[in-house]
Amino acid sequence: QVQLVESGGGLVQPGGSLRLSCAASGFTFSNYAMSWYRQAPGKEREMVAAISSIGGSISYGGSVKGRFTISRDNAKKTVYLQMNNLKPEDTAVYYCKARWGTRYEYWGQGTQVTVSL
Repeated sequence: QVQLVESGGGLVQPGGSLRLSCAASGFTFSNYAMSWYRQAPGKEREMVAAISSIGGSISYGGSVKGRFTISRDNAKKTVYLQMNNLKPEDTAVYYCKARWGTRYEYWGQGTQVTVSL
């Protein structure tokens, strides 16, 4: 059974940091590109960061460049998102996604991140 389980979300003050984790099971993690998306209320889901299967290629959405860092540990079957200098506009549900080619794609259930005083 394929599972992607996000964790690490919560409430943080502006300027603070959080580290999200996404633990994978039920598929060959090292074959899959991984990415983080987020969706704020009333907005479309947007890509935050992506990392290739062995970590050689990384990309970020424009609004998080320089503040967020994506990484992965294939031995632990986990992808991470380190979020620094958080802003209220980063408030959203964060999802991880696994993708292999155009045929296989899996999503996690999401974790809430709220940035507020």
